Amino acid sequence: MRTGARSTRSPWGGVELLERAIGYTRGCLALATPRLMPAPTPCAGWDLEALLTHLHDSLTSLHEAGSVRRVQVEVSSRPPADLLGALRARACQLLAEWSVETEPVSEVAVGSTGRSGHVLVDGRPLTPRVLTSAGALELAVHGWDVAAACGAHMPIPDDLASDLLGVARALVSESDRPSLFAPAVPPEPGAAPGEELLAFLGREP
Repeated sequence: MRTGARSTRSPWGGVELLERAIGYTRGCLALATPRLMPAPTPCAGWDLEALLTHLHDSLTSLHEAGSVRRVQVEVSSRPPADLLGALRARACQLLAEWSVETEPVSEVAVGSTGRSGHVLVDGRPLTPRVLTSAGALELAVHGWDVAAACGAHMPIPDDLASDLLGVARALVSESDRPSLFAPAVPPEPGAAPGEELLAFLGREP
């Protein structure tokens, strides 16, 4: 049974994980149209436009992290005029900033200091692998949210979801609920990795 299984290897897949997440999320974004912007999403209180605006903020932050190694987390007050076009362009551009990432997995630690390659996120140092892995988690799960808002069934691929579940378990604690994440939902017996990931993050697949 897949449910409850845990890997002993490092969860920080870094740029490779981010690339896979972007590939999946771009497929989900292709479903979105201007007509669907008012559609509700699995994120409570957000319509599709609000979710896509948040995704654009996340992609912009990851772009800044890769290019200048410093991010000041902010929330956009209004989306770009061509929100869908801006998202597609930013997704295509993002990986170029991270293409030189070569940090060894053994040197990864959340909040560790002393390496020039670290990224400052609101003043807190994070290793590139941790940051890009966290970004991959956010992008893929919100990609699923986009597809759901568009009325489509787009499961997160099993291999990607299994790797992201390790990231989620490393990053999301009970203290993050319910302010940042909804309470976990018990997955169905024999749930696919994507369903288990979504349930862990408080979504019902």
